[in-house]
Amino acid sequence: MRTLENLPFDNAFARLPEQFYTRLAPDPLPEPVLVAASPAAAALIDLDPAEFARPEFARVFAGNALLPGSEPLAAVYSGHQFGMWAGQLGDGRAHLLGEVPGAGAGWEIQLKGAGQTPYSRFADGRAVLRSSLREFLCSEAMAALGIPTTRALCVVGSPLPVRRETVETAAVCTRLAPSFLRFGSFEHWAVNKQPDALRVLADYVIDRFRPELRDAANPYDALLRDAGRRTGDLIARWQTVGFMHGVMNTDNMSILGLTLDYGPFGFMDGFDANHICNHSDDHGRYAYKAQPQIGHWNLFALGRALRSLVGSQDDVKAAIADSYVPAFENGYLNGLRAKLGLQDALPGDEDFIGETLSLLQRFHPDYTTFFRVLSRLPGAVTDASRATVDAPLRDHFIDRDACDAWLTLWRARLAAEGSRDDVRQAAMLAVNPKYVLRNWVAEEAIRAAQQGDDRVTAEVLACLSRPFDEQPEFERYAAPPPDWAQHLAVSCSS
Repeated sequence: MRTLENLPFDNAFARLPEQFYTRLAPDPLPEPVLVAASPAAAALIDLDPAEFARPEFARVFAGNALLPGSEPLAAVYSGHQFGMWAGQLGDGRAHLLGEVPGAGAGWEIQLKGAGQTPYSRFADGRAVLRSSLREFLCSEAMAALGIPTTRALCVVGSPLPVRRETVETAAVCTRLAPSFLRFGSFEHWAVNKQPDALRVLADYVIDRFRPELRDAANPYDALLRDAGRRTGDLIARWQTVGFMHGVMNTDNMSILGLTLDYGPFGFMDGFDANHICNHSDDHGRYAYKAQPQIGHWNLFALGRALRSLVGSQDDVKAAIADSYVPAFENGYLNGLRAKLGLQDALPGDEDFIGETLSLLQRFHPDYTTFFRVLSRLPGAVTDASRATVDAPLRDHFIDRDACDAWLTLWRARLAAEGSRDDVRQAAMLAVNPKYVLRNWVAEEAIRAAQQGDDRVTAEVLACLSRPFDEQPEFERYAAPPPDWAQHLAVSCSS
């Protein structure tokens, strides 16, 4: 395994023309200390976890020391924010150190919160411990859930004060991804009428990450379709697990179909399709139920940027309609079938799934717990045993008759495909997690870390790395929010 000093940097993005970025070193962080680190993320770049204990580790990933071969830079991009054109944006507090070979095309290493760049505008270029730990934990939790995502190697903290809504302390989160390019990376060159740069960037993505697209009749049309399909699949997975991104601006949408830029995210507690996880989102643009539509809207923004390469506006519309729409619809429908234990696709499934979502919307049971408890119920019961056998689910409903009526429909649907309990229950437990990163769990880890206790973060990371397993020692992390956390709010402030 590799040590810090022998990480072999490649830096493919740094070989692009310098109009795509600005080269600059991170700003040093005073008194850096390692707060959290992920062995699973370290394995992606074959980094020995024993390196976490070295004082040099915190210094390197605070931005205080450069590794041999790294070429730090900040990338430029633009984007739409809350539906409005925001103009030039860019890595306002992120420094890409370079790329280390690993699985696939390799892994870019980026420091988030490492100081000001030419793209910081009026910001300080820093991140705070609160948001850094949330991103760290959620990145690794999403990966364990099987959802495409950027990864997080570590969080390094510092006593440096940073003013947000209150005065907090600074931190740097080290992120890993094959690429951090986003829809806004392409919008930037299109709106600035630089078609040559747009083509260079599109060719870079195709040749580096999607070489199979080069054989298409129009590789750029194929690139848009690839982004559409991956984005549709990604958002279907978000909806299925009850995840809300909170700020789906085009500068936060990955061209590779990864979950990118964890800010005011949330996992659903009591189900509410109208839930808005970001209290800065006054009009609910990024509410849970709106995410599929926003993914579609964002793809049209990408399509407009790529239109000069793809062809006509009709070509753009066709590329998105043929890719995003079926990817999302099939992914979401099949994902909910799996959560309900339905192995076959039968007529009437969409109506039954609609009945299920209607039930959840009427009574707001805990979303994760509902499906986890359902996974263990038998496919058939007697009238005499029904109340006892179904009690673990019925107890989540004020109107137990409504729950009973739905369970009757569910069992009839299972019988229609000859479902076997042992096979079905195992399959359901493999797709219905027991543990997700609830806001109250993240908040508990943050509060402990702010007092200098990193043990809770390590415990939460260990729990979320096995979200589908029964872990009696972490049972409390599967609970809905306690009273003190009922009104926790997250915003764009980080």
